[in-house]
Amino acid sequence: MTGKLYVVATPIGNLEDITMRGVRILRECSIIACEDTRQTHKLLEHFGITTPAVSYHEHNEAARAAELVGKMEEGSSIALVSDAGTPLISDPGYRLVRAAIDAGITVVPIPGPSASLGALSASGLPSDAFRFCGFLPPKSSQRRRALEEVRADAATLIFYESPHRIVDALEDIAAVMGSRPVVIARELTKLHEEFLRGTASQIRETLAARPSIKGEFTVLIGKMPDRKPGDAPESNESSDTPVLSLKDAVKAAEKEGLSHMDAIKRVAKERGLGKRDVYREVDGG
Repeated sequence: MTGKLYVVATPIGNLEDITMRGVRILRECSIIACEDTRQTHKLLEHFGITTPAVSYHEHNEAARAAELVGKMEEGSSIALVSDAGTPLISDPGYRLVRAAIDAGITVVPIPGPSASLGALSASGLPSDAFRFCGFLPPKSSQRRRALEEVRADAATLIFYESPHRIVDALEDIAAVMGSRPVVIARELTKLHEEFLRGTASQIRETLAARPSIKGEFTVLIGKMPDRKPGDAPESNESSDTPVLSLKDAVKAAEKEGLSHMDAIKRVAKERGLGKRDVYREVDGG
């Protein structure tokens, strides 16, 4: 008889958050495929689970997926877990799930902790519609482009961010999203769990003032407010005034007293572009 693939959500911090069903499946399955065996062993040891664990991560998932599907076709049942939370949500696992489905193997979700949903539930932001966007790009210009793409989305936006990029990311969110409400959830379910609420600029100031920034961050941005006829546009929202070309924008900045290169730098930052891109467009370099 063919085995099954169980997609098992694991705690994002507090080990008590795993479900009773999740613990049972981890005990009863033949193999546990995990992102980092060392991390998963902490959970298994806590609950006295002795099921063998094998690594399954972004660097070996193509080959390991085929191997695991073969074992399930032979009758083994496999539990897929990530380091924390629900597998596949900004974590490896898609290849294995897809390969199992293509092989006619039953895939069973074992729901549980998720940083994105946990943060949303306690954020105080509208939850009738939301969009999970994963991690923001590492570079400012790429981040701003990504934010511009979802700026008009009529839903609460959810991102993950690392501690060493959170301050810069909030600066870009402020530039693109203006004064829309933002909630930062840090270290969810852990000892130092924290929620920060306000605008992106306000929260950035709070974090920037700290001697160090630690923890895992979930960033939530309130949805675009409903507009009524006659309402003024948001501070960063385009109005009926045509957007200046890059050349004209640089000229306008120079008229304010900036040097040519400083004008290029400012326009590049405002438009979320690289300085070299603006330079080439303006000066043909």
